Amino acid sequence: MAVQEYEIADDLLAFIDAAPSPWHAAAIMAAQLEAMGFEELREDEAWTLAPGRGYFVRRGGASLIAFRVGRDPAASGLRIIGAHTDSPGFRMRPEGSTAGEPSAALGVEIYGGPIIATFADRDLTLAGRVWCRGQHGEPVPLLYAGDRPLVRLPNLAIHLNRGVNEDGLKFQLQDQLGMVFSDRANNGLTPFLAEELGHDPGAVLGWELALTDTQPGTRFGADGEYIANGQIDNLASCHAGLCALVQEAPAEGVTLLACFDHEEVGSESHRGAAGTFLPATVERILAATDAAAGREAIFARSWVVSADMAHAWNPNFPQAYDQRHAPRVNGGPVIKLNAKQRYASDGEGEIYFRHACERAGVPVQRYVHRNDLPCGSTIGPITAARLGIRTVDVGGAMWAMHSARESAGALDPAYLVSAFRACLSEV
Repeated sequence: MAVQEYEIADDLLAFIDAAPSPWHAAAIMAAQLEAMGFEELREDEAWTLAPGRGYFVRRGGASLIAFRVGRDPAASGLRIIGAHTDSPGFRMRPEGSTAGEPSAALGVEIYGGPIIATFADRDLTLAGRVWCRGQHGEPVPLLYAGDRPLVRLPNLAIHLNRGVNEDGLKFQLQDQLGMVFSDRANNGLTPFLAEELGHDPGAVLGWELALTDTQPGTRFGADGEYIANGQIDNLASCHAGLCALVQEAPAEGVTLLACFDHEEVGSESHRGAAGTFLPATVERILAATDAAAGREAIFARSWVVSADMAHAWNPNFPQAYDQRHAPRVNGGPVIKLNAKQRYASDGEGEIYFRHACERAGVPVQRYVHRNDLPCGSTIGPITAARLGIRTVDVGGAMWAMHSARESAGALDPAYLVSAFRACLSEV
């Protein structure tokens, strides 16, 4: 049953397992792009671009833009897929530990909007980048991912929290989120990281570390028709966009994948979608292909597909949805609509993406939020405003968004890749 489609789901799960932080995600995408013949560019160097070639550039270690250049970029414009590399959860504080009894507890900050209770009693580890002193004293970022469970947020026994099943599991956000780490007398995080990386403690200058679950991704269900993993939101969109980009070379225009960090905290950073990374990269592409003079006309012929995951109908909580606009897992890509422009989709965008799905032979769905619930947002409205390019917000349907362990349909990753390929094939 749907063997090829499930292979793409399995590849997605492997991708997520190998990318426990935004920095790892960008590094893995860079390695895969290089293996497919894409050339890495640097922002602090001049660019020379050749038709038919693929390129990519990174900013801040966690954001990446990859693109292919066709014969005549001015002829049919740009086709851009946007996504984000970060996921909600916890980040380590600069002072890594606080004295606790009986163990040292690592101090954390809440990153984005995680479902905090889902991180309790799980085998968590640390992942991200650690800044160390290089050979000549310069700061060098090193990727780090703990290869075993390192920390835990232990729950309180029901005997001490009798109302937990009626009232829900709640943590006091400042005082009850200490992550149990070590009984060592020298229990600081710096000596531990130095030992893990093979450096002296004095060489560790700082870190940007996230907490991540160690349980590998899996398929579940009677026929393995569902998937479960952390960070499906939004590494599933990064993975689908990457697969589509490397498979679909443009004949004339430019195809581009932009994966940003910091979406979960508002995108307002130099490597976020609200920064200059995408506009500056697009301008450099146009300049290097002698298409800058026709910038406005090119933008008028262009499209952005903002890819972020969508809320699937949950049969246990039907009251959370507008029943006429509640997509199902394994039902195909979802067009996300919101009259207040929390999503950038409009009628023209909906038609554009529907036609792409029709050409790809995949089903398509729509999602509209309830009027009495505040609607989340994504990079779509930000990108549309910054670039002035028509934008449609889409995504794959999923359950338990922002949980430590999210789930989705095993058919939907392949549907999303096919739809994105159809969008990119227009130029």
